[in-house]
Amino acid sequence: MNFEMIYVLALMAVGVVLFAIEKLRVDVVALLIVVAILGAGILSPEEGLRGFSNNATLTIGAMFVLSAGLFKSGAVNFFGVYLARIARKNFWMALAAVMISIGIISAFINNTAAVAIFMPIVLGVARELRMSSSRLLMPLSFASMLGGTCTLIGTSTNILVSSIAESHGQTPFGMFEFSMLGLVFFVIGFLYMLLVGARMIPERRPPGDLVDAFGMNHYLTEVVLLPECASVGLSLAASPLVNDLDIDVLEVRREERQFLLPTPYLILKAGDVLRVRGDIEKIRLLQKNEGIELRTDLDIREGDLSSEEVVLVEAVIAPNSPFQGRSVESVRFRNLLGATVLAIRHRNELVHENLRTAKLTAGDALLLEIRRNRLEALKARDDFVLVSEFDVETFRQSKVVPSILIVAGVVLVASLGILPIVVSALVGCVLMILTRCLDAEEAYAAVDWKVIVLLAGVLSLGTALEKTGAAALLSDGLISVVGQWGPVALVSAFFLLTSLLTAVMSNGATAALLAPVAITTAELLGVSARPFLMAVTFAASVSFMTPVGYQTNTIIYGPGQYRFADFIRVGTPLNLILWIVATIMIPRIWPF
Repeated sequence: MNFEMIYVLALMAVGVVLFAIEKLRVDVVALLIVVAILGAGILSPEEGLRGFSNNATLTIGAMFVLSAGLFKSGAVNFFGVYLARIARKNFWMALAAVMISIGIISAFINNTAAVAIFMPIVLGVARELRMSSSRLLMPLSFASMLGGTCTLIGTSTNILVSSIAESHGQTPFGMFEFSMLGLVFFVIGFLYMLLVGARMIPERRPPGDLVDAFGMNHYLTEVVLLPECASVGLSLAASPLVNDLDIDVLEVRREERQFLLPTPYLILKAGDVLRVRGDIEKIRLLQKNEGIELRTDLDIREGDLSSEEVVLVEAVIAPNSPFQGRSVESVRFRNLLGATVLAIRHRNELVHENLRTAKLTAGDALLLEIRRNRLEALKARDDFVLVSEFDVETFRQSKVVPSILIVAGVVLVASLGILPIVVSALVGCVLMILTRCLDAEEAYAAVDWKVIVLLAGVLSLGTALEKTGAAALLSDGLISVVGQWGPVALVSAFFLLTSLLTAVMSNGATAALLAPVAITTAELLGVSARPFLMAVTFAASVSFMTPVGYQTNTIIYGPGQYRFADFIRVGTPLNLILWIVATIMIPRIWPF
């Protein structure tokens, strides 16, 4: 081993650790890797930055735009409404309808966005059936992953590995080359959840309203300002009551007047009734000192916090939100969205106190009281996934047919080999804008640039692994350990290794790192690289074992009120089953 080889392998190890612990944003880690490679002179600037112009990154960016065009038209929501009609009969009908619908849709569009569209519908179905929504949200996420394995454009991982294969002189993957094994995976996953998995999912989230779901019973109350209260005559922002007790004022009632989500500049008067979020026990202990009267006979429910002007909603911090790592106070929800954060569900823990300094992470579920006229703005933001249903219409229904025809045309042209997938996808993006399914600003906003930067950076690391001979070294090690049992055992090893890495870090990063090693392994053995590449591709797309291994799992983690162990218990058996199936079927579908 020479210095360059040791350097790149060490860089790879550090990258894997940083991706797993998420102390830094994954796109920042990817850029640091690129800088470290270029700084050491291992790759030329052209080689190091080639990932940004790679066919895979361009195609994945284009697919974000195509998916957004479908969503803006309401085409996906149409399927969701149809699903809701079937699902409201009973739990088992709901489970089957949810998995089949999301599986079909995820085969052709971004599955993370599809899950975001379906979540409010699933929660509404669970509420009508008076059942815990946690029993439906996990199947929703799992089915979206399984559906994504059925076509080339079903998940970014398929496109990425296809591009890596093509850059190594391999034939790029066909549009429906994945379909046979993908459908087998989907059927197995569907039957597993129907017969076994659904029974293993605990009822974490109660079927009640949002006040129950976020345990707000002891954190919502009303106080009356007495004449001797020090806050009388002061603005809300300067009020000792607000600052000393760490409360948020949701409403001020003054005789016949009502101030909903009042501004910080509202001057308080004696006799004002304040509906507040805060620790009731702390308020009770300090009420005499603060000159207030606490109303203890109240039972505030979700309906009490909703009116013609304001409404209670649940929103999730999106996996690639720029708000990750920031405090609630720094986001300034009142100014940004006209909303107040009442509680946060971080992983399986509820946060009610010190909300202003609470740090936000991907998957956190936020309970917000928001003005109704700002709901549309909240729904349009990519920073959040709005979980609650509401009646604001944001779709361009006249564009349903054009958007569906454009996506269908992209699929048809690419599958027939008339144009490469990157060209047909880019043409589809242009048509989405020309037909006004999207405007240019919406198209730019639809691209998840964090994913693009991540993939571009990791592709550079993959190039460095090959150029320095580190990929060959890893391949030699794998062959020496597993190769004695033949190429089938190596396929099995690649699938297992990919599954384990994807459980703790980005599936795209895992695929980009292991695909070059898979190709090198095939070259050393003198066999086709297709089976090894398919093992990496499929394993990277079906990560059920943890809530952090795949973005859809992260999105449902908070709203489903799951625990980390829930994914291990339900997802691990399914991953093991698919590992065995892949070991048997991949060499038969793609011979060596």
